[in-house]
Amino acid sequence: MAEPLRVGLAGLGTVGSAVASMIMRSRAALAERAGRPIDLVAYASKDPPKDSSLDLSKLRKVADPVALARDGGIDVFVELMGGEGDPAKSSVEAALSIGRSVVTANKALLARHGVALARIAEAKQAALCFEAAVAGGIPIVKTLREGLGGSRVTRIYGILNGTCNYILTRMFKERMSFADCLKEAQRLGYAEADPTFDIGGFDTAHKLAILTSLAFGTEVDAEAVHVEGIESISLADLETADELGYRVKLLGVAQRTSAGIEQRVHPTMVRQGTVIAGVDGVLNAIAIDADTMELTLMGPGAGGAATSASVVADIADLAAGRRAPSFGRPIGSLTKPERAPIQRHEGGYYIRLAAVDRPGTAATIARRMADENISLESIMQRRRGPHGGDDPKTANKPAPVALITYATSEDAMRRALAAIEQDGVLAEKPQVIRIEK
Repeated sequence: MAEPLRVGLAGLGTVGSAVASMIMRSRAALAERAGRPIDLVAYASKDPPKDSSLDLSKLRKVADPVALARDGGIDVFVELMGGEGDPAKSSVEAALSIGRSVVTANKALLARHGVALARIAEAKQAALCFEAAVAGGIPIVKTLREGLGGSRVTRIYGILNGTCNYILTRMFKERMSFADCLKEAQRLGYAEADPTFDIGGFDTAHKLAILTSLAFGTEVDAEAVHVEGIESISLADLETADELGYRVKLLGVAQRTSAGIEQRVHPTMVRQGTVIAGVDGVLNAIAIDADTMELTLMGPGAGGAATSASVVADIADLAAGRRAPSFGRPIGSLTKPERAPIQRHEGGYYIRLAAVDRPGTAATIARRMADENISLESIMQRRRGPHGGDDPKTANKPAPVALITYATSEDAMRRALAAIEQDGVLAEKPQVIRIEK
């Protein structure tokens, strides 16, 4: 049998510990799959393993991850420290610069520096593998990079953050507030103590930027992603969406348009009965629309087990000699994406208004929509009292009104809402959720 592939691992958090355990536990199975043994021989970590039962006594410990990346005793460097800066960036650069292949799950690093790192890898004939960086255990990178043949992708979209999907699912199914669901997600370990990166949509944006490059052959352009989080979503929005036949999900969407490549992350209403609408809890799902097919992949998007499986799959590919360009094509052929601004987006919208209860309010709202040629598909006035009717306790409170529009432009929608606000017929800022077909 061929000589073992020697692996150096930097980072022993949840994913790193799971990777180390899988390599040591599944040595025989991996050797069969790869045609040679895979041995974890060295590691670098500033903290003890997340998994306290992990026995690292037979491995070499290297104090500095950059030194490990350059270590002559390894063949592949696995970076699982995270973060877009150092030491992750410097250690990956160090490995690639001497022609050593790298496996990483670091979406922040790839979203900011992926093209530059891929350029080094190509020049030094090394591989940069990152299946685990997007959607955990779902093999979306391999699918886009190797599985679509000559198909031309027109749109890729999906649920890319399990924390947000868990919160929105619990809110709707158990009629809980956003704040209470977030606390529960933190207690269960689905959300960090500072959850901003997840609930603000930034984690999804990094993943979407990587997928956009793979899908459309463009350079990674994280700055082009329009980002909105789920912080403003209320239980009333989820209940109204249900009554109108929709579910609310945080989606990342990239698509070709006449104005260029549109990249956006935001809460989205999707029709009940579709695959994406039925994906609940911490699961992820990604849909690909191409000229030859429509394809949806669904599975665990995070966690040690799922993510480590993707990391180890990349290592096994390298052991077997299976390689592909980092972003599916030679780095010089990636084009600079023409950005389609969110103002040019066209689609349907859900709008929730807190309308003041006085004569002429409805006519004012309708007139402003008509001024921008916005047609309304449905109008729903939610009941203010516990059973509807004229509850004296709520008689003077704003009337909740929900509108669903036919397709219109983002620009027109924003102009109409700005005019309605200026007319003084709203008691609070409008809630707007885009509808995805």
